Amino acid sequence: MSTDFQQARIALGLRLRELRTEGGLTGRLLAARLGWTQSKVSKLETGRQTATHDDLRAWAEAVERPEVASELSARLRAFETQSRSWRRQLAAGHRPVQDRLTIEYELSSVARAWQNSMVPGLLQTADYARHIFEAYVGLHRSPRDVEDAVHARIRRQELLYRPGKRFHVLVWEAALRARICPPEVMAAQLDRLTGVMGISTLTLGVVPFESPLALPPANGFWVHDERLVIAEDWHAELWLDDADSIALYLRVWESLHRAAVHGPAAQQVIARCRRALDRP
Repeated sequence: MSTDFQQARIALGLRLRELRTEGGLTGRLLAARLGWTQSKVSKLETGRQTATHDDLRAWAEAVERPEVASELSARLRAFETQSRSWRRQLAAGHRPVQDRLTIEYELSSVARAWQNSMVPGLLQTADYARHIFEAYVGLHRSPRDVEDAVHARIRRQELLYRPGKRFHVLVWEAALRARICPPEVMAAQLDRLTGVMGISTLTLGVVPFESPLALPPANGFWVHDERLVIAEDWHAELWLDDADSIALYLRVWESLHRAAVHGPAAQQVIARCRRALDRP
């Protein structure tokens, strides 16, 4: 299942291969000229690895076409920050988006999450997820496939019980207090968070309101291993796999992690959020 980002990377790889073959070079010979492994050349040409701007300049020099370096860099800049508009993604409904995300979760051994506005999908109850999808269907005026989307999201939670997986999730206290569903649904959702704390693959941290923060608790994101960041905004979703962006989001996550509480302290924050549901 191909993403816009992958398609753009494949297109760049085809252009690189074209330049190599026009120059009469085999992959092995080009790799030798560049001082690279042949596998790197292959991965760049097949779109399995993202080139750096230095890689592209070196490639252009090695095939004796230095004038195309600017063209190649322009292609790379066009998808370094890949913005996938929700309007385009949701044209067929929410279920296909959930299925694409599940693929990334399945590929990941270690996933780190930050969520400042709602409970992360991996930990949502079906009722809570239903209210979230209903809200976004209304916002984006997308096809109403709420039940299919809920089922896809809940099935993804089976990964929590798969050996070898590690999920490190951080949630701001605001996400546990936001009245985006009826109180009884939120109460069950908070109970679910307390219940999942014993799962061996999961580490759940809560950043309390009173915790000092080194950075503003901005938009939610997932970091999959150290290969991909998926961040959300109102209009679009960003898929980033360049090393600088991944390093940046990991620094943000570590900063928020230092502000979080875990174990019994996190349970206390969840408990006070649950008690607040009983207040008018």
